[in-house]
Amino acid sequence: MKTKAFTLLELLVVLACIAVLMGILLPSLKEARAQGSSVLCLSKLRQCSLAASAYTGCYDGFYPMSYQTEASADLSRIETRAWDYITTRQWRDGQPSVSVLPGILWQSGDCMEIQQCPSFRGTSNAGAEPFTGYNYNTSYIGHGSAESIPQPARYNEVRSPARTALFGDGEYSEGANKFMRAPWANPGDLSFSGRYAGTQGFRHRGQTNVAFCDGHAETLKECFTETYPEDQEMIGEGTGFLSPDNRLYDLK
Repeated sequence: MKTKAFTLLELLVVLACIAVLMGILLPSLKEARAQGSSVLCLSKLRQCSLAASAYTGCYDGFYPMSYQTEASADLSRIETRAWDYITTRQWRDGQPSVSVLPGILWQSGDCMEIQQCPSFRGTSNAGAEPFTGYNYNTSYIGHGSAESIPQPARYNEVRSPARTALFGDGEYSEGANKFMRAPWANPGDLSFSGRYAGTQGFRHRGQTNVAFCDGHAETLKECFTETYPEDQEMIGEGTGFLSPDNRLYDLK
């Protein structure tokens, strides 16, 4: 009994059909994967926002401070207490050691992996920190020990919580950044220079994710580069500010 087999021509036709189908499906699969990463990112940012809300409930309405640095007199121990991590560097007999713990926001809870944006490619600029990708509104909310206003803002100072950015996709020309900066000077960070280093990464199909003070998170499409000329020329490709002025950062 004869067994019917594919001819070479029929085999080539089948292979061509498979190639066409792959060409159609792969972009769709890539788009679905990117969409999934963006949704996961939004979820993580919401969790950061909820943690900040819980913090204000425990600390008389104050948001966590963006950062505070303390050093021993001989500089053998330097501790940086930031919103995301508490990093301690020590030198003993000339040998350095680094310890990393959950930051001020987490009140010692073990939630560090939440701080990894699934679409961020790269490592923390701080080196020892295991997860990265998000930044915190330092200009108006968190402030910090070296800022013009060191004390963080209180929740009741935020007049429009639904339009005041709290956390977002932090990124600038040299990689990650965890201190979100408004494009223009303001009373909170008059001592700060280098606003290009506090921009947002528009890495979710050309869009960026933001969590606001009221707890919701959303995706924003418009990327703005309006700022001082010396900062504008340093803004990296695919990064920028959330608004052309300080409206999405300030407490108004």
